[in-house]
Amino acid sequence: MAAQVRKAVFPAAGLGTRFLPATKAQPKEMLPLVDKPIIQYGVEEAVASGIENIIIVTGRGKNAIEDHFDVSVELEAFLHSRDKPDLLAEARKISSLIKVAYVRQGEALGLGHAVLVTRDLVGQEPFAVVLADDVLDAEPAGLKQMMDVFERVQGPVVAVERVPWESVSAYGIVDVRSEAGGVYAVGDLVEKPRREDAASNLGIIGRYILTPDVFEELESTSNDRTGEIQLTNGLRRLLKKRPIYACEIAGTRHDTGSKLGYLKAAVYYALKRPELAREFREYLRGLEL
Repeated sequence: MAAQVRKAVFPAAGLGTRFLPATKAQPKEMLPLVDKPIIQYGVEEAVASGIENIIIVTGRGKNAIEDHFDVSVELEAFLHSRDKPDLLAEARKISSLIKVAYVRQGEALGLGHAVLVTRDLVGQEPFAVVLADDVLDAEPAGLKQMMDVFERVQGPVVAVERVPWESVSAYGIVDVRSEAGGVYAVGDLVEKPRREDAASNLGIIGRYILTPDVFEELESTSNDRTGEIQLTNGLRRLLKKRPIYACEIAGTRHDTGSKLGYLKAAVYYALKRPELAREFREYLRGLEL
């Protein structure tokens, strides 16, 4: 019987230093895009892909994430007493979307380490990894596109998109051997190569479908010069033992991990809201800056 992806890991233990001072007292993942925190977009993508078991990797100062996905008895009682059924349904929906578990990373030792600490919760089954900074607007959902590929190949799948050549040093880059319908057989993965050394401009973005044998490889992966365990390096070790595939996602990605990317995403999602789009578009057109 083919293995199925039933769990998604959300690494969320980073300090969010690029958004200081806004992230001094709140998690970066809780910054809002219109009226939903960034991490909720990724969770809703997982749910739309058929995944309800969510594992969130947290650290110090991340309690707001746990509170957000928990039941808020006081808020629900208040909304009920004020006869606000639409808001009540919205508040209840988020806590009923998923079955959620949390694990503390302790030290922020890189994405590979964040994945490694979920080993006991994931168990011996394939799983997704979602980096909430990358917000995808896709139909079908980005993870669903990857899961469809996984069902065919029964091997690890990384999401990629073509990035500007001048930006390759900010990404993990894949070198591909062959391509069929937007799915590539990976020949190599290199973390943040120099432009002149990059084999392609296919950059790895924040979605992965991984198999449990990745944990053994991550355990054996050396820390890089920054002291972190890079997931790309662990996958490079795994590639020596089994094929890995890359899936080019059909959709729109926003990197909310940068200030400019976050601002672009806020405008994009505001303009997708029917109750906001017309007036907001008129406001933008009228700006004289």
